Amino acid sequence: MQPIGKIILFAGLGIAFIGLIIWLFGNKLNWFGNLPGDIRIERPNFKFYAPIVSMLLLSILFSAVMWVIRRLF
Repeated sequence: MQPIGKIILFAGLGIAFIGLIIWLFGNKLNWFGNLPGDIRIERPNFKFYAPIVSMLLLSILFSAVMWVIRRLF
């Protein structure tokens, strides 16, 4: 299999796995996006949402997973 084929295959499997997790446990993930530090401003005719802490948490998790994958391979 060519390298680009492997990348596309594993990316697709990863996206499918994330979709499965959200589908099965979506109702238990309500806290994500509502963490302290996530900015939410709602006014008449204006809504602003900046999930700063949630994205930092997601970035740390993704970095840790990538670090483990690089160490294994």
